Amino acid sequence: MAENEDPTRRDALHTAAGAAGAVALATAAPIAAMASSGGTPDLSAGARDYLKHDATGLAAIVRRREATPEELLAAAIEIAERVNPAINALSQQFEERAHKATETGLPPGPLHGVPYLLKDLALMMGGTVTTQGSRYFRDFTAPADDTFVARLKAAGLNIFGKTTTPEFGLTVTTESALTGITRNPWNLERSSGGSSGGAAAAVAAGIVPAAQGSDGGGSIRIPAACCGLFGLKPSRGRTPVGPFRGEGWAGLSVVHALTRSVRDSALLLDLVSAPEPGARLAAPPPPRSYVEAAGRDPERPLRIALLAAHPLGGELHPDCHAAVEEAAKLCTELGHHVEPAFPTLDIEVLNRAIVAIIAIETSLLISAREQATGVPPSPGVLEEVTLAYHELGRTMDPRAYPQALYDIQTQAYRMGRFLESHDVILSPTLARPPIGFGTVSLDQPFEKYRAAVAAYSPFTAIYNMTGQPAMNVPLYWNAQGLPIGTMFAARYGEEHTLFSLAGQLERARPWAGRHPPVWPG
Repeated sequence: MAENEDPTRRDALHTAAGAAGAVALATAAPIAAMASSGGTPDLSAGARDYLKHDATGLAAIVRRREATPEELLAAAIEIAERVNPAINALSQQFEERAHKATETGLPPGPLHGVPYLLKDLALMMGGTVTTQGSRYFRDFTAPADDTFVARLKAAGLNIFGKTTTPEFGLTVTTESALTGITRNPWNLERSSGGSSGGAAAAVAAGIVPAAQGSDGGGSIRIPAACCGLFGLKPSRGRTPVGPFRGEGWAGLSVVHALTRSVRDSALLLDLVSAPEPGARLAAPPPPRSYVEAAGRDPERPLRIALLAAHPLGGELHPDCHAAVEEAAKLCTELGHHVEPAFPTLDIEVLNRAIVAIIAIETSLLISAREQATGVPPSPGVLEEVTLAYHELGRTMDPRAYPQALYDIQTQAYRMGRFLESHDVILSPTLARPPIGFGTVSLDQPFEKYRAAVAAYSPFTAIYNMTGQPAMNVPLYWNAQGLPIGTMFAARYGEEHTLFSLAGQLERARPWAGRHPPVWPG
């Protein structure tokens, strides 16, 4: 909720959230009444019931006084103690702070009392460390809450920890010299994705029903695909990034959440997406609340463009091809028109542009840290690929940054014209099922890392550069029981179109009852 949220809008969101449609995660049973519900014998009754609800459902039972915020927090902590040793999703826990928040009174927002986790990257929560996934920032304490965190708190969320991320969010898996490897709850030998891999693992394993993530090249959608979750990247300028920093990666990076249900993602975006004073960009306001959009089917059949091939000409794994074909079939059965199509984009130009932006901004971040601490960048505090980005950015022609912005915009114009005749683009989220460790880590030569990322994740970063909203929807699991994501992208500013489609897909093929092997109940 925005800092000066109209209380009538807040009440409307309460009502809309409750009416968003029947989601299997949400039940009406009180927390204390679940003692005989089965599940792991030594898991408390409260924790067993907690696992049955999405965030919207948890907030509802608090409003009905069937559970207290303190009981929800205790359940989340109990589950974290159970599963986190296996997956390593949490980089920090500040339970004492969270207990104090329940004692002094959380704000009465639509998600009052729901436990929540922040990604340990970029966002500032006053008095807590933001490590950026790096040894170089392991002692950096935020001076105050930034706008996004303030809005999460105003919504009533109880933030009790932070999740793991690779250094500076620079890769598509979560392996860090600071925090180690984060594992996928569906298969501990596979990656949970990145860079919001800790958030995805925590949600998939039941610690929280939703967690904050950020996405600069796929970092919400990739881990959502790896962990069988819903993950939406908002339009550029939709969510606030200030006041302590500018737009991440020239606006390529945006913040939102990974969730188990569509309606949770919709509600969270409703609560944080008001324009931020002083922001350079503000996405156009939606025609209705996102919760309302998620609760009803699209107003008309959508024209869906299908991209079922690797955009760089590489290999698309048969499982990923099967997942996108199944999604296309389901969309057709729901009355939408699906046809093979994709705009003519210069992917190589886009790749050069994103490397230039990341390198220059990474170098600026490292140089500022060196100036603040007096500690020079070295292999003792930074990983190999990070140092390579720093050196590249430090020595790059200064004209490369404005050229990259120009190149991105020219490709965005091409995409915009293509979407005059199509409503949505459907593709795989990744080119392979969730991978193991080491392939795309930051502990390897730069060119090897770049080639591995391009082979594994060629689809997602396109929409960061064009600024459009895009989402991963968990509709398919392979023969080995691994989730295989499918991605949908819409026109700039049309998150409501994606939420309506996602809600329809969720109702047609529910995924709420699917739980990974690492699941406490």
